[in-house]
Parts: sequence; C-alpha cells; structure tokens
Amino acid sequence: MVFADRVDAGRRLGARLKHLRREPVVVLGLPRGGVPVAYEVAKALDAPLDVILVRKLGVPFQPELGLGAIGENGVRVINDQIVELAKVSDEELAALEARERGELERRARRFRGDRPMITLRGRTALVVDDGIATGSTARAGCLVARAHGARRVVLAVPVAPPGWDPGIGKEVDEFVCVDTPDPFFAIGQFYRDFSQTSDDEVVACLERAAGAVAPSVEVGGSDEEDPVRRDEEVEVLAGPVRLAGHLTLPEQAGGIVVFAHGSGSSRHSPRNRFVATVLNQAGLATLLFDLLTVEEEHQRANVFDIEKLAQRLGDVTRWLRLQPEGSNLPVGYFGASTGAGAALWAAADPSAHIKAVVSRGGRPDLAWSRLSAVTAPTLLIVGGHDQLVLDLNRQAQSQLHCENRLTVVPGATHLFEEHGTLQAAAEAARDWFVGHLAPTGHPVGQSPSGTHLGGRFSMNACMPSLGSSDSAREANMVW
Repeated sequence: MVFADRVDAGRRLGARLKHLRREPVVVLGLPRGGVPVAYEVAKALDAPLDVILVRKLGVPFQPELGLGAIGENGVRVINDQIVELAKVSDEELAALEARERGELERRARRFRGDRPMITLRGRTALVVDDGIATGSTARAGCLVARAHGARRVVLAVPVAPPGWDPGIGKEVDEFVCVDTPDPFFAIGQFYRDFSQTSDDEVVACLERAAGAVAPSVEVGGSDEEDPVRRDEEVEVLAGPVRLAGHLTLPEQAGGIVVFAHGSGSSRHSPRNRFVATVLNQAGLATLLFDLLTVEEEHQRANVFDIEKLAQRLGDVTRWLRLQPEGSNLPVGYFGASTGAGAALWAAADPSAHIKAVVSRGGRPDLAWSRLSAVTAPTLLIVGGHDQLVLDLNRQAQSQLHCENRLTVVPGATHLFEEHGTLQAAAEAARDWFVGHLAPTGHPVGQSPSGTHLGGRFSMNACMPSLGSSDSAREANMVW
C-alpha cells in the first residue's frame, strides 16, 4: 500500500481506530511527521490533539543505544540495566539529561506556545507517528505517556516493518497498523509525498485542533478558583437502556445543561467538552452522555432517528431529576448538529420543563413539526460560512413562537474549527444559559442580561465585525 501523503495516511489510520471512540482518548502526535497524521486521526475520533514530546537518552559513546527517555513536566524513564552495562555515571547521566531537557523545553515552547500539555491521567493515550523504522522514538513516546498517568497506551501508525514488536503488555497495550509490507526498507518508500514536515506545519495542526477543542483546560480549575464538587463518569438510565455519561457539578451550581451530541460523535466530543468547560467555569453543571449504545450505533438509521434520540434525552432528563444533584436545578439543553434537532424535539414536550435551549450548528429542520411547541428561550448559533445550515436556522425562526435569537459567528464553518470561533460560540451559549437558568446568581464577569463583560465576545461588541447589517440584526433581535 502506498499513501498519497500524511493526510491520506492519517485518514486511513483513523478509519482503523473507530473502536476507540468510546474511550477518553487523547491523540498524541510524534513531531514532526507524526503530527499531520495524528491531526487526521483526532478529527476521525472527535478527540483532542497534542504532541508527545520525548528526547531519547543515548549512551554517551554509542548514542544510537538508548538508555532511557525524558518527557515534559519532569518525566524520566531510565533503563537501569543499560546504564549499568554501559557504566554510565550519575554525573554523565545528569549532563546528558540536562542537555536534552533544554531541547525538549525549546520544542514545547515552539509547538504549544502558552498552552499547557493535555492531562493524560486516567485517559487513553493514542500515540501516532507517520511510520515505524526502528521504533525507538515511538516506544519512548509510549513510555512517557504511561509515566504521565495514561490508563491505557495505544500506538498507531500507517506503516511498519513486518513482524515489528511494539512490546505489547509493556510499553504498549494495543498496536494498530494499516500495513506491514514486505520488503520494507524505509518509511518514505510507502508515501508518494514524504516531504519533511516543518515546525510551522506542526504548530498549524495544533492551533487548528485547539480551535475546535479546549484540551488545555482542566475542568473546574483549582480548588480555590473554580471548586467542582463532582467531575466523573456516570451511568445514566434512559428507560431500560444504560448509557455512559460524564457529570460535572460545580459548587452551588445555578443550573444544569444536558448535551445532545451530533451524529458520529459521543460524550467525548472535544467541541462539546470545550463548551461544557466554559459553562462549568460560569457556575453551571453539565451532563454529557452517549445518546446510543455501542450496538445501536452500528445501525446507521439510529443515528438519524431524531424521535428516538429525543426520547433518550427526555428519559435522561427525568433520571437526572431523580438524582440528589439534579432534583432542584433548572435544566437546559445544548444540541450540536443533529443533536440540536433532538434537543428541540425533546424541549417541545411540556412535561420536560426545559428552561433554555442552545443549538450550535444545529439542524432544527429535523424537528420541524415540533418547533412551534417549543416554549423554552432558544439560541441558534451558526457559523457565518455554514450557509446551508444558516438558511435552515433562518427558516426555523419563523416556526419558533418562543423567545429566540440567531447568532452568526463570523468566519466559522460547520465545525467551528477556525481560530476563536468555538470560543465565541461557547461564550454566547454561556451568556444565554446564565441569563435564563441562573438569572439571580450571576457569576463574576456576567451582567444580569447574560452579556459577558470581560471576554472576547459579546452579543453587542461583535456586531461591527459581522460584516452586514442583516447579520447584525439577526444577532441582536429577539422575537
């Protein structure tokens, strides 16, 4: 098999990794060439992307022989047996580590800027490279990921030599490879375009991914700044079905927002997690859950069965109100893409008592027959460059009889991947929920109307940048 380039390789590799969508995955690209591959894998899995920065420590008189590796945040993995056999002194080892640590820190600053490393503790670290030659760097990356607290380590590459052993059960829990051709001479043999990846390309991949996810934000922050009472995986009941979920409950939460993800996504959606983090920091609880079981997802029709998804959302809402944490909290729905159709459908049920709805890049047309019954104040957020969905949302407004607003985020496409656009959408959602779920308990930085006073985006402050008077009217008008 020959790959066109690293993008092609990443897409093919991503298709082999779909079984990991149910895990809390962080995709880690090995710079430089592994990062473009990892970027495509992260998109396929709807997972956050970071780099795994490692520096192999070689024996001073035989550098190709590795005696260990170092990673960020002081992580250090040493093979004591090699150190003893090579008679490397403590002073030599310290000098070697100091030299490589400086290069490691330089690369971290170059690739991430001010963004801290995504935490791996308790998660599945998916280490990705553009191929395996000797595998020493890939193994070092896996060791470093484990040392950072990863619960499981998966190594994935497009191509590797036949019979190459990643060390299953030691460095690696699972190894995934698209092709192991024979004969194998070099990785570049299996790429039509194997041109060198530059530092700028690595940075661009990470910035594009960071625009869609908030990997560097620890939900709840420190105990002093953003105390979180609960932040954990839960099992929710939707009728007879048990579904995996993630509940984050800040102290003195003013309300709870239940998320409905789009087709092909899950509770691990990095975009939804990013929005949830912004809501948590504003004092709102969030519940992200899988709308379908693993078995149900295999039947494509279920993904677009909006009535079934809405029923699940309603069942989970009723379950939530039976829990001590959710019994007294006003409930809002946040729906993305097809999930927005389910959220609007479910909100139309008067027994649901939903206090606010936010749709991001939503498909309200999937709930067309139910829109007139929605009474909860509804915010429709659409990218300015997502023309088809923008038209659908404009049409939906004529069917909504509740308080509603259409906010157009300039420059955003359907997935809000462009720099700053997801942040703008998240802040708009936060303002809407704060204003309608917790109007008497405004977090710091919020006005009673829900307009953010200190951030980069507010309903009124962004109006001049929208570029047209029609868009400005859509963003400000309340029907």
